[in-house]
Amino acid sequence: MLTLHHLNDSRSQRILWLLEELGTPYELKRYQRDATTRLAPPELKKVHPLGKSPVIADGKVRIAESGAIVDYVIRRYGKGAMMPAPGSADYEAYNEWLHYAEGSAMLPLMLNLYVSRLKEAGAPLHPRIDSELANHLGFVDGALAGRDFLVGPSLTGADIQMSFVGEMAKVFDKLGPYPNLAGWLGRLHARPAFQRSIEKGGAYRFA
Repeated sequence: MLTLHHLNDSRSQRILWLLEELGTPYELKRYQRDATTRLAPPELKKVHPLGKSPVIADGKVRIAESGAIVDYVIRRYGKGAMMPAPGSADYEAYNEWLHYAEGSAMLPLMLNLYVSRLKEAGAPLHPRIDSELANHLGFVDGALAGRDFLVGPSLTGADIQMSFVGEMAKVFDKLGPYPNLAGWLGRLHARPAFQRSIEKGGAYRFA
């Protein structure tokens, strides 16, 4: 059986959601961040050398990167659902979103998280970070204009992989200028499988 090593307040939540959407049997092993440092516990180092989450173990397969996990789980267990047909134009867009989420979109959000902790010392960096946030959130908002989902007429792994971008933007109260992005995130939150994942994995608490 597939095992998900799940850390609270982490990207692991979207993998838990994906498994719930697919109805894939899985075992959930939970880990808690240190309440003071917010770091992952040392036990995760025994699972993967980086000591990060998510990590899945499926027989001899062990994968740590969430984009790779989304791709693997859908190919292995999706039975043709939640991804466009390989070789189609939609598939190339889908694959781009899988990489864009962590390759580009998350960088200004994570910079905002860390620089905010510097208080006044980080103030000179905020204009550039805000500019990049507007650039990327505006891009996603434009891509969602007139659409319910990022690729095709139904939920795909692209939406699940990109959901963390929306979640972090919401945490930072950055969704106001982006109604398409906000509406999309609301639709994701309304899904029964998403709600089950929150019940099992816990809500994000980054504030």
